[in-house]
Amino acid sequence: MGSEKRVKRPTKKQVTTPRSERSRPETLRLRSLAASLTVNDLARSMAWYRDVLGFTVGERWEEDGKVRGIQMKAGTCDIMLGQDDLAKGADRTKGAGFRLWVATVQDIITIAARIKERGWPLDRDPAETPWGDWAFAVSDPDGFKITVIQE
Repeated sequence: MGSEKRVKRPTKKQVTTPRSERSRPETLRLRSLAASLTVNDLARSMAWYRDVLGFTVGERWEEDGKVRGIQMKAGTCDIMLGQDDLAKGADRTKGAGFRLWVATVQDIITIAARIKERGWPLDRDPAETPWGDWAFAVSDPDGFKITVIQE
């Protein structure tokens, strides 16, 4: 990074809206959400989520002595990676029309720089969104798209 000028993100604009009355019947209110992605090469994807994005490895699921799935953890969020059995063909498209939006309070400029330092390109460098958040985008080895937003 040496001589590169560090970009400082501006403070997010705070918008307050009045809380509406709860719906009747009561609507679903979730506390977390986990995604499950079918990947071509489970070991490669696990290494990418761990070494490039910074997830930790959670549970592993085995079948007939082979690892078939791995839980990747980041804070309270999980991404489940499952090995594609190739029943629908080895060349089927993954990630088309799908994007994960994830939020962090960490500095995304630092996170994005770390991803680039590890040799992985960003789809979009950190920048302000039209609604005032700061975000960057990256795609995993199978083409699943991830947008990281700083809260």
